[in-house]
Amino acid sequence: MPDLLLKVARLEAEAKEVLRLELVDANGGELPPFEPGAHLAVHLPGGLVRHYSLCGDPRDRQRYVLGIGRAAASRGGSAWVHGSLCLGADLRCSTPANNFRLVDAGRYLFVAGGIGITPLLAMARWCEAQGKDWRMVYAARSRQRLAFYEELRAFGDRVQFHCDDEAGAPLQVGPMLAGVQPGTEVYCCGPAPLMTAVQEQGAAVLPADALHFEWFNAPPAAAAAEAAAAGAADGFWIDLQRSGTSYHVPADRSILEVLEENGHEIPFSCREGLCGTCETGVCGGEPDHLDYVYPPSQRAGLKTMLVCVSRARSERLALDL
Repeated sequence: MPDLLLKVARLEAEAKEVLRLELVDANGGELPPFEPGAHLAVHLPGGLVRHYSLCGDPRDRQRYVLGIGRAAASRGGSAWVHGSLCLGADLRCSTPANNFRLVDAGRYLFVAGGIGITPLLAMARWCEAQGKDWRMVYAARSRQRLAFYEELRAFGDRVQFHCDDEAGAPLQVGPMLAGVQPGTEVYCCGPAPLMTAVQEQGAAVLPADALHFEWFNAPPAAAAAEAAAAGAADGFWIDLQRSGTSYHVPADRSILEVLEENGHEIPFSCREGLCGTCETGVCGGEPDHLDYVYPPSQRAGLKTMLVCVSRARSERLALDL
């Protein structure tokens, strides 16, 4: 689908170092629908593309609501939004895409850390509208950093707030997960330490496919392990099905880098296997999925791969390029 031209209709501080951004159709039309967990790819100056979760009500076709935190180590995206974006400005954005879908379940637990509240807020709104059984734990370093606090308070005791400075310690994940009932789907988004704790401690009380994550950055330990594994390999070949060309991918280069070096323009954004922008069809061979978009339970049947990080288990891969 073609990109959307959206206008900034509201731009204001939502919490400490968090902006609330509301976008409407530049021509006054109705916006494409989205599902909870979806995001927009926003095109920023200098060729930057950044992905921001939609946190508004999925039933609202008149506006998209984003919450954008200012990253301490910004690569240009959040710094520009916080420092240069103006009310009334036009932005080119993708149609909503979703790599973090809600599965049908009897009950849900949402675990949010900091700006990770954004996709989970849309999920909570949807669950409330559908009469689903849900609760949320929202952790931040201080109360001033709790984005969308007033809207979340309206949900009453379904939402538990945890502020590190008031509690004297970060959220204790073990006790939080100890009472999770069977049949609960857990969705988590936030800083890597929180995500890793939920992933590791959740595995002791829930099936692996009941844990769902949206990562901002690749977990450091996992990234190091994958780099070591890739470095030990001899590389592999990719065969481009449509163009009829083949390239060798050495151990120290990604498929995306090899394609770029040979003149192929592949859409990308994060280069960390987080956003799904570089997803490419696979026609033959066995991919080695190293991304953070698809959980292990879904990988066996995939006919696509993220070429920025994923590699090959077979000697050759045939790609739909």
